[in-house]
Amino acid sequence: MRYILAIDQGTTSSRAILFDTAMRIAAVAQEEFPQHYPESGWVEHDPGDIWVTTAGTCRQVIERAGIDAADIAAIGITNQRETTLVWDRTTGKPVHNAIVWQDRRTAALCETLREAGHEAAVIDRTGLLLDPYFSGTKLKWILDNVDGARARAEAGDLLFGTVDSYLIWRLTGGKVHATDATNAARTLLYDIRKGRWSRTMCEMLGVPMAMLPDVRDSADDYGHTRADLFGRAIPIMGVAGDQQAATVGQACFTPGMVKSTYGTGCFALLNTGAEPVVSQNRLLTTIAYQLDGRPTYALEGSIFVAGAVVQWLRDGLGVIREAAQTQPLAESADPHQDVVLVPAFTGLGAPYWRPDCRGAIFGLTRNSGPAELARAALQSVGFQTRDLLDAMRADWAGHAAEAGEVATLRVDGGMSASDWTMQFLADVIDAPVDRPKVLETTALGAAWLAGMRAGLYPSQAEFAKTWALDRRFSPTMDAATRTALTDRWKRAVTATLNV
Repeated sequence: MRYILAIDQGTTSSRAILFDTAMRIAAVAQEEFPQHYPESGWVEHDPGDIWVTTAGTCRQVIERAGIDAADIAAIGITNQRETTLVWDRTTGKPVHNAIVWQDRRTAALCETLREAGHEAAVIDRTGLLLDPYFSGTKLKWILDNVDGARARAEAGDLLFGTVDSYLIWRLTGGKVHATDATNAARTLLYDIRKGRWSRTMCEMLGVPMAMLPDVRDSADDYGHTRADLFGRAIPIMGVAGDQQAATVGQACFTPGMVKSTYGTGCFALLNTGAEPVVSQNRLLTTIAYQLDGRPTYALEGSIFVAGAVVQWLRDGLGVIREAAQTQPLAESADPHQDVVLVPAFTGLGAPYWRPDCRGAIFGLTRNSGPAELARAALQSVGFQTRDLLDAMRADWAGHAAEAGEVATLRVDGGMSASDWTMQFLADVIDAPVDRPKVLETTALGAAWLAGMRAGLYPSQAEFAKTWALDRRFSPTMDAATRTALTDRWKRAVTATLNV
């Protein structure tokens, strides 16, 4: 038996998952690590925590499976995207904490660049918008605010990377400084049409190009791990940002297919094929995956708070002890109360892109309690997804015969395990929601990329045939109720935007 080791480095935890030759999960290890909030709207990770939990879970999963590292054919890496690290190319020591994708500290810089008329050039080259979400302005902040960082970067002494690049560098003992096209496409520094780092964007943000990693395919050779880490050197053969890896894991290989992943945030991707589609509705144009030097593009909508709203109920308010309690609470909520929660804790993402927004609750009464808050929290995920799909449908119109129709939505991520949440999602988007048997689609996508490259897993077409349905949620809500709920949501968002 040979295995693929998938590293799934996320926002709140690191996981390692072993997949066997039939792409079945053989073992899992997971470790959470702390989040750091030095100021309001700032979110950081200790790079040491990222590395220690990643290496530790890899060792744990090998031990739990009772195998030898020699049984692992390759490693695939998937990672939280946009999170930004800068480290010394000789010592590997980071110059600052990792600035997390949720961080809002560069909102003023983005506004300054937008007012200077730069956003059109940004959209044209990167497919992205000027928002603190992306890596480029985070990198500029580090260079401008860490003592000596800019001089060291210009002297060629510092390296930049997203989490995948940092892990590859650490795993290979500093021999490989590389990323894949999907992660590069999230930096604000990569020209997604020309397939190379953009000198224009680097000059705009004051980033020395010598800091940047080599960009490779999502299934490619990324060197070998240090032999002393796991007992032998293991080749790294697959890399993709978490949402792109989930797109691959959901086998969304045909233009028009849509997947939505519900983790800390929610991210919906629509495969648009070989040509990038420019959004007219403030969605992102990005790379879904790149194989054999050919990128496949996608439209993406990003929601900053999905599963994180449940964490807030647990850790912030203390109204639940564990996430699983939200479903029975939501089911028991008073049907005559109309509580609406807009979870803009770190701003609103697509299609609003308002980093300055903060969360708000509407419709509270004296009788509102944990049940009504739980229901509003879960419903907020469905409402935000509806906003994304409406924008996608408008952008996709004219590009396919089925344009304008709401396609079946393939879902994954932790929240997709909640039947109540998925049924409400189907009801509010008025379209079927398909949940696969394998919910670990992000790790599966990374594993398939590496396994396909290693010759262990099947081709793209054969892999797509292995996708299996666990349950389809079909809409049952009447149109009048749906309209009333979505109108109430839109009024709440408008009020939040105007605060």
